[in-house]
Amino acid sequence: QVQLVESGGGSVQSGGSLRLSCVVSGITSSSVCMGWFRQGPGNAREGVAAIDSDGSISYADSVKGRFTISQDKSVNTLYLQMNNLKPEDTGMYYCAADQRWLLRNPLLGQEYSYWGQGTQVTVSS
Repeated sequence: QVQLVESGGGSVQSGGSLRLSCVVSGITSSSVCMGWFRQGPGNAREGVAAIDSDGSISYADSVKGRFTISQDKSVNTLYLQMNNLKPEDTGMYYCAADQRWLLRNPLLGQEYSYWGQGTQVTVSS
């Protein structure tokens, strides 16, 4: 059974930083693409950052230069370092995974088969 468990959310002021973590269990294949998504109040879910099995990374334009996605396969953990946070970054952040080598659109939620429960990020001005 595949499980994704996010942590690291919280409340920060504008300009602050947070690091989200997502521990993955139940996936033994080396072919796994992973991504971070978020959903703010009244907004649709949007892709934030993704990393394919070959290490290719994608970012939403709104977070480029501020967020960094990374992974440590030795501990089955995906990270999202978020710097210079803005109020518009507020939302529930979700980790997602899919057992394919590459995805056609890594920032599209429909590409992913497995999802975590989310962790809340709140940025105040």
